[in-house]
Amino acid sequence: MLQKIDCIMLKVKDVDEAAKYYSDVFGLIPEWKHGGNVGLKFPESDSEIVLHNIKKISNKIDVNYLVENVDKSIQCFLKSGCEVLVEPFDIQIGKCAVIKDPFGIEISILDMTKGPVKNNLEPGV
Repeated sequence: MLQKIDCIMLKVKDVDEAAKYYSDVFGLIPEWKHGGNVGLKFPESDSEIVLHNIKKISNKIDVNYLVENVDKSIQCFLKSGCEVLVEPFDIQIGKCAVIKDPFGIEISILDMTKGPVKNNLEPGV
């Protein structure tokens, strides 16, 4: 069961410059920074845009849907005609995987079995 949109992944050349722009221009709130990622919350939602410059992640805009447990969800989705494109792998907050539905749509799913990223930014950063 897809619970909500957790984040939208956007690949940028300069994470810090893009984070400042997205904060100043679009009103997003910097929430956390880890490695090559910066999480920016929407003012009226707990969904976020994650800006990154990770080479192995494509340039396409990638919407990530939250599920309770990636491994269990995949088993359910496989029984319903989906296929696994990217096997579950560990991420900072839990696990992630990519499936394809019977209509050819790629769906990125993640869980937060390790817990959410803690706000580690000073106000106004």
